[in-house]
Amino acid sequence: MSSSASTPTGSARKPRAPSDATRASLTPETWIEAATEVLVDQGIDHVRVDLLAQALGVTRGSFYWHFKDREDLLRRVLQAWRERATENLTVRLESATEDPMEQLRGVLSLPFRGRAAARAARIELAIRAWARRDQMARFAVDEADASRIGYIAQLFSALGFPVVEARSRAFLLYSYVVSESLMPTLSTKAQKDERRRFAERLFTQKLGL
Repeated sequence: MSSSASTPTGSARKPRAPSDATRASLTPETWIEAATEVLVDQGIDHVRVDLLAQALGVTRGSFYWHFKDREDLLRRVLQAWRERATENLTVRLESATEDPMEQLRGVLSLPFRGRAAARAARIELAIRAWARRDQMARFAVDEADASRIGYIAQLFSALGFPVVEARSRAFLLYSYVVSESLMPTLSTKAQKDERRRFAERLFTQKLGL
């Protein structure tokens, strides 16, 4: 008798659990990216461990290889956003040129950088919506805003503006950049280009007495 005869015909086999290799192949970044996509497309209430595991084709247990709990994942989502959209971005602007005026132009150009800018804006909008109802997200947004405004204020100070005025100019320029990012379909490309040139003149010219 062959060994196969010991198995009843038509008996169902239980699906195999993900192996250690499968679990290990899902890095924390994989989960963070998946959570971010759900946040953008469906909102924070749908960022759940069971739904993410189902979308990634693994068990819930594999999630706990990398995170303590859902709160830990959400904290890491905010951390990844802060690093990508604030810290790393500032470093790139500073490394591109030492000229503060050119760095300001780089800031003003951020909302117009194609698909990368559109994706960044979608994530930002989702996180700001989340921050309206969650203290942890609110703190992360406030921290990001303060860091970005502080960086821009330093650029204005380097251009010779007094500290208090540099902060005010930075706040207004930052508000303009955020508005352009969150309203990408409001104007034509020509209108956006003209508005950006006007914004540069407006924010950098000396005020008359």
